[in-house]
Amino acid sequence: MIYIHVPFCHRKCTYCAFYSKPLGTEGASAYVDALLAEMELRKGEQAHPIRTIYFGGGTPSILPIGQLDRIVDALYECFDLSQVEEVTIECNPEDLTPDYLQGLKNIGLVNRLSIGIQSLDDDVLRLIGRRHTAQQALEAVENAHRAGFDNISVDFIYGIKAINAPNALSALNALKELVTHISAYSLTVEPGTALAVQVGQGRVTLPDEDEVVRQYHALHWQLTEAGFHQYEVSNYARPGYESRHNSRYWDRTSYLGLGPAAHSFDGLHRRWNHGNIEEYISSYSRLSRFSRDFRLFGLPFEEETLTAADAFNELLMTALRTVHGLPVAAVPEGQKERLHRLMQPYVNCGWIVMKDGCYSPTTEGLLHADGMAVSLFDT
Repeated sequence: MIYIHVPFCHRKCTYCAFYSKPLGTEGASAYVDALLAEMELRKGEQAHPIRTIYFGGGTPSILPIGQLDRIVDALYECFDLSQVEEVTIECNPEDLTPDYLQGLKNIGLVNRLSIGIQSLDDDVLRLIGRRHTAQQALEAVENAHRAGFDNISVDFIYGIKAINAPNALSALNALKELVTHISAYSLTVEPGTALAVQVGQGRVTLPDEDEVVRQYHALHWQLTEAGFHQYEVSNYARPGYESRHNSRYWDRTSYLGLGPAAHSFDGLHRRWNHGNIEEYISSYSRLSRFSRDFRLFGLPFEEETLTAADAFNELLMTALRTVHGLPVAAVPEGQKERLHRLMQPYVNCGWIVMKDGCYSPTTEGLLHADGMAVSLFDT
């Protein structure tokens, strides 16, 4: 699997802590030049056929169609794509004009859209710094359908303002028949973001934890009634439309990450590119002109080797975020007795059930997945 990071946005949303910058006049071409150089250098790291590709960001739909076409051509040249099942591109609603969508169709590889709607409340959209309106969001999904995309995911954020559960998320009714997948995230105030400053100064007041939990349960009920099933803490899908790419992160499949700030994993090592776009472009520009030996130029990445404890803790963190849970068979022998003992309070309170040989979180337990995992870490 391959992840391609496109680190550009029209402007920064107030809640966003990911690395991104505005796209300058020459930014797209220079970025793609560097990306193709990295792809050529690292193509041997994914020798087996690629099954999933994910364009994330940032905002990948900010790239002109011609630049996306260059990336797709290079993917075909560098990797075996004969077994590709799913290719996703993250998009903002305002980018999805009929012409742009037709361009994506013409490229021929992308078969899944992930649209960052976030809210269908115009007041909320203004509060968090989004550029689109609720009407534009609905039109973007409709345009995607008309262009022939039938696998559409939308991102949605709840917990931004106090609203009346059980009708807390009634705006989603307009989308449920048009999409196959919904990623619903509880708003998190990340340090260093504009939202953190606004909350700290008292200019923005967020709902309390009880209200956020009520909204979570309202969302869960509403989507379940509509035929979606929850397969991970923040993800709901119609049967057969679970994100194949993201599901492989959660079972710790190896992947290749390309682009500034992209992460890679080979089962034992984690590698991450530095986030500075200018440094990334400059380094790969020198590489492509002078040498294919990255050691000569000190390309901007870091790497760590996971210990057995690191690997076990990652397994806990990812597995307990899914409805399938943690298979007992995957737990190292030396950890099984300790883990069984520590799991008992969560079983007793109804957050964990034993099902099909797995410690599986309940709907309520998924709310506490990260906290449970941390309490079970091998330290």
